[in-house]
Amino acid sequence: MLGFSMIKLTRQHSEKFDKEMRQRLLHLYRPFRRIPCFLHRPIEKALKKTKKFPIIIEFEQEAVSLDSSLKKIQDLVKPEFRSQIKHHFQSTSSCSAVVTASAIEKLMINDCSIKKVYYDREVKALLDVASPSIHAQQLNEQGLTGSDVNIAIVDTGIHPHQDLTQPADRIIAFKDFINNKTDPYDDNGHGTHCAGDAVSNGFSSDGKYCGPAPEAGVIGVKVLNQMGSGSLSTIVSGVQWCIDHKEEHQIDVISLSLGAKADESDCNDPLVQIVDKAWESGIVVCVAAGNAGPDQRTIATPGISSKVVTVGAIDDQNTIDRADEEVASFSSRGPTCGEESKPDLLAPGANIISLRAPGSYLDKISKSSRVEKNYFSLSGTSMATPICAGVVALVLQAYPEYTPDQVKQQLMQGSVDRGLPAYVQGAGYLDAQKVINNE
Repeated sequence: MLGFSMIKLTRQHSEKFDKEMRQRLLHLYRPFRRIPCFLHRPIEKALKKTKKFPIIIEFEQEAVSLDSSLKKIQDLVKPEFRSQIKHHFQSTSSCSAVVTASAIEKLMINDCSIKKVYYDREVKALLDVASPSIHAQQLNEQGLTGSDVNIAIVDTGIHPHQDLTQPADRIIAFKDFINNKTDPYDDNGHGTHCAGDAVSNGFSSDGKYCGPAPEAGVIGVKVLNQMGSGSLSTIVSGVQWCIDHKEEHQIDVISLSLGAKADESDCNDPLVQIVDKAWESGIVVCVAAGNAGPDQRTIATPGISSKVVTVGAIDDQNTIDRADEEVASFSSRGPTCGEESKPDLLAPGANIISLRAPGSYLDKISKSSRVEKNYFSLSGTSMATPICAGVVALVLQAYPEYTPDQVKQQLMQGSVDRGLPAYVQGAGYLDAQKVINNE
């Protein structure tokens, strides 16, 4: 078995394949245990020509020319049956592709300035199976409402709910990487809920179900399908679009309530790279910690990034009394990649009532979660993350000159220490009043 070409390739270039990619290449030979030896070589040849792998190729930063490296790869891949280069991500010097095993072999034995090849694995909305008590309402009453700040919800899309479109339409832009539609929609419902968590104005409930930034603008970036899943490359495309259109749509904040299982042997995977680039471009990025708690070392990627604001969830018991609050059992814990304090902070994430997307997947399968006619209740760090993003909008309205690093420092300084380990709570429970007033 060790003499097969893809096993040799995986061993020879082990450092250039991520863990998932190595496993996928080796799994090519799993059926061989039940196949006569004399058939191994012809079957291997056939599998190498037909088995497809979705991948992300990261180029060496010191490559003489990324364009020439990309062209070389395209020239090598083009003759291969069923193989193609799909997208080029300038910010992270990488590209996505669908290639056969034989195409991968050609890429690795030729000098293409390849730093690493990642399997383009699945990414999911981080959903576990009231206006939260973060004291944002008091700031709204003082005139801090997120006005002139825009938040990109990179998720399943956005339904044009009345709480986002009345009395004025605050859906600034919409980009669909799944079905290429132009008008806002959400066939899953998760993204609409997240948008409401951040910027709902409570129009349909007389202000009862209102997010922390009820006058902020929202940009819908659909990167997850009707079932709430996508791929690394689609998420990278969505965040790259936000970077490229930052000035056009005044994208100040990105909220990512999605993630994939992190591989701590590689703390700089494609998702980490792209959110770090967004951060460096001046966009504050809020990312869900994940819903794999209460075990330690369960933070999802890209929440493992040291730059972004990684948000865990607290259960506020639907009261404003902080004495009975506790960290939600599903909220992922650190440490991760040397970051003892991940998550960075906690926000409400249990039984959060927000916007309903009628007829969406979640709306159909969870009818018991409907609240009145226009709202829906969900739990998860998915909900905590846009709530934090809404508070970020208030910070940027009050301090428009702040950099992402300064915003993050303000958020953490304004969080209330719950006396828990840093790998559970980070800086503590987010308190919008303390964040703004520097108390």
